[in-house]
Amino acid sequence: MLTYRHSVAGDAVTVNVPEDTADLKKFWEWLYRARARGPIALDTETSGLSIYSPGYGLRTVQFGDAHEAWVLLYERGGWHAQYAREAIQRCREVLIHNAAFDWLVLDAHADIPLEDLAPYTTDTRILAALIDPRQPSEGGIGTALKPLSAHWVDPAAPDTQSGLTAVFRSLGLTKETGWAGIPLTHPTYLLYAGLDVILTARLAPVLRRELDRLGVRPELVAYEHEIARMCAVMQRTGLLVDQPYAVDLADRLAEEAARYGVVAARYGVTSVGSPVQVAEALVGMGERLTERTKSGALSTDKTVLLPLADLDRDWQRIGARTPNPLADAVLRGKRAAKWGVTYAERFVSKLDAAGRLHSTISPLAARTGRMSVTDGLHQLPSSDHVIRRAILAEPGHVMVSTDFQAVEMRVLASLAKVRRMTEGFVNGGSDFDIHMFTARLIKGENATPRHRKLFKGAGFGKVYGGGIRTIAKQTGAEESEIAQAVAAYDRIFPEIKRASSRWQRQAFQNGMVFLSATGRRLPLDRDRTYSVVNYACQSAARDLLGQAMLNVQAAGLLEFCRLPIHDELLASVPQRDAAEIAREFERCMSMDLYGVPIVADAEIGGRSWGSLYGADY
Repeated sequence: MLTYRHSVAGDAVTVNVPEDTADLKKFWEWLYRARARGPIALDTETSGLSIYSPGYGLRTVQFGDAHEAWVLLYERGGWHAQYAREAIQRCREVLIHNAAFDWLVLDAHADIPLEDLAPYTTDTRILAALIDPRQPSEGGIGTALKPLSAHWVDPAAPDTQSGLTAVFRSLGLTKETGWAGIPLTHPTYLLYAGLDVILTARLAPVLRRELDRLGVRPELVAYEHEIARMCAVMQRTGLLVDQPYAVDLADRLAEEAARYGVVAARYGVTSVGSPVQVAEALVGMGERLTERTKSGALSTDKTVLLPLADLDRDWQRIGARTPNPLADAVLRGKRAAKWGVTYAERFVSKLDAAGRLHSTISPLAARTGRMSVTDGLHQLPSSDHVIRRAILAEPGHVMVSTDFQAVEMRVLASLAKVRRMTEGFVNGGSDFDIHMFTARLIKGENATPRHRKLFKGAGFGKVYGGGIRTIAKQTGAEESEIAQAVAAYDRIFPEIKRASSRWQRQAFQNGMVFLSATGRRLPLDRDRTYSVVNYACQSAARDLLGQAMLNVQAAGLLEFCRLPIHDELLASVPQRDAAEIAREFERCMSMDLYGVPIVADAEIGGRSWGSLYGADY
């Protein structure tokens, strides 16, 4: 038996590493004693983060309580692996930090189905996010195990992490290669593995007490665990990739980036990625740049360049000015280069043996609880089909996308009790257009599409917290015109400003924390309290999607789901049953929120995700 001693919060703790069957029997005896006392913390150490990549390995499985940890050397196979598997199956309740990762590792590499493990798992990362969802850059603790442990358990908790990093360097390894390359029985590695479960075991009851103190409802905790499990199921299924298309796309995007680089060079810009060169050239062309970076340099980011190129945030022509050819070339050249690396090349390099991409779905990515998907899949422009064309439905299937209809405005009407907006949603029928409805309320029956665009910008400004200048850039209208539209919006829907003031007052009285419709704690920044409207609406919209996912699961449709993307569920369904399944998705995503109907539209596409956005396949 290898044994390591350490101190956590002034207590002596022990990390045991069984080396033979006699040691494993001692582990078994400990497991039964620990199981009788309460939950057992569980963790894994692996060769990296890409669970489904060729050659990926599960190295250790560790179990622990507040005082003792047992690290089983799964990589050795035989009795070590068998005891680890059987121990997991015999635990009545487990504590895991960032459970989805370990669920999927054990599912893929230890034959422990996540459906078996998830129901008796408590994820301490979820508990922490429900206490404070902010990351350190936002003024929060974050949701990583070591910072949380340093805050709640022992300030010295991160020491082993820095020690392990130093060991990686001494062995000529990096943070990325160290997990696979470090010797299995290196003392620092084993101590690190064992302390993680001890810290998790100590963290869980502290977080539970804090949740109780703050009045966070147990139902919200259970709900988030269900959402995490469903996202893990989708991640395990993965996305089928059209590999020949992706390879060809990477080549085409490289050519496109080079072509726009040539255009930019005509204006003296030898690198479209150089803000200094781009700014100097644009000023030389007579453009007036006013935005600056934190360092004081002229900004040439996308929000600056899109209006100069006469493009909105979805890359559609605004019609407000003659497009600046350099701004257009820089935007398109940078996008082509980014897409080639971020999407096309990654689609090919990150595939599993079956040609699937297993993007990580993070159900609590933003402060509001909004979900995100890695590999950039939740950041694609709504008008794009080029990248989405690489993602395929299963053979014999078609893609179905079901998304909420104007959910931001419906949530705003509901939460702020906006009378006239609510009446429009209730009585407007299936083709109701909230933005034209608003334009006609303000401008009369002769309202034009331009009026609609102005008041759409004003409405989204209310939801997303955009100011006059931001809305003007996005719509191409003059700031004075936007100011008038916003003022008119406030006159016709006065409840929004009143709700914003009321919510800000409530947050001040609650320690700068706003409680969402579902009881989610949303901390506000003191210099941006106006963001409370955005937080309230985005959080409620996210929980509507969460409820829709629960409905989808209850209807037996989870097996078809591939991704939750903002306000949309993407599914691969049998072509012969597509119409019937699409109707069922619509039913699952339709509900009522405080008297406002939340409705969804399902669109049936072809074989690729891109077919829903204009691709011909």
